Amino acid sequence: MPGLLVEGPAPLLPDPTRPRRARFLRGIGGFIVRRLLLGLLTLFTSLAAGVPVTSLIGERIKYSGFLMLVAAIISVPLAVLIGAVSARRRDGPFDHVMSTITLALAALPEFVVGIALGVIFSTTVFHFLPSVGLYEPGVAPWRYPRELVLPTLTLIIAVTPYIARIMRASMVEILESDYVEMARLKGLSERLVLWRHAVPNGIAPTFQVIAINLAYLAGGIVVVESVFKYPGIGAGFVDAVSSRDMPVVQAYALLIAGLYVVLNLLADVATILVSPRLRTSLK
Repeated sequence: MPGLLVEGPAPLLPDPTRPRRARFLRGIGGFIVRRLLLGLLTLFTSLAAGVPVTSLIGERIKYSGFLMLVAAIISVPLAVLIGAVSARRRDGPFDHVMSTITLALAALPEFVVGIALGVIFSTTVFHFLPSVGLYEPGVAPWRYPRELVLPTLTLIIAVTPYIARIMRASMVEILESDYVEMARLKGLSERLVLWRHAVPNGIAPTFQVIAINLAYLAGGIVVVESVFKYPGIGAGFVDAVSSRDMPVVQAYALLIAGLYVVLNLLADVATILVSPRLRTSLK
């Protein structure tokens, strides 16, 4: 009847303090995590220098981080491009040449590649790039562009072949799928089919390999920095092992292991964001 009041539970109104509470919890959570990580590193005190390891590895992290960043920015797009084009031209001359080159380079360890590049570009053949740099404390690593060429090139050669081969295998499977054939039947050009439909789905499985290889850079950088006397965490790790400074060795090992875990987590997130099929399944 008109005007009849129906008793029942009152509608729940949004809590105005919830956004502020969420921001507070995020802020306090980030503060606790930062203090926990800093506290873990502060527990380690160098036996040789008698100072916390944070004062020893801070400058080295900047150098190694910049070297790894430059190598990743160059190697990942290059490997994706090589893998995609090789799959598109499967069993052709380009595919055969790239398969042979990547297989040969993947079999070479970093120290062999680094020594070979040093011999070619720093000693007997060309002799226009320094194999060992003189780095001043406190100077940014990008102030030494010539000294960065050989270490960066060594890391690129160490990482690119694996990613390129996995990308090629993934793209070969994607290019034979039904939705790619449907895109071709719609009259789309082969280049559009490759880069709009095939590559976004083919690159998703490759992200795991990319993460593993980027994490592998954290370990491989130990060898590369030792070969070229680059003042990063790798060279610091070798120096700490040589001087038997176990707290510093433990801090470097913790840092490299944490980087490995973070990169794998980021790879899982990036795989979902990049792959259209996974994004659709989560909706």
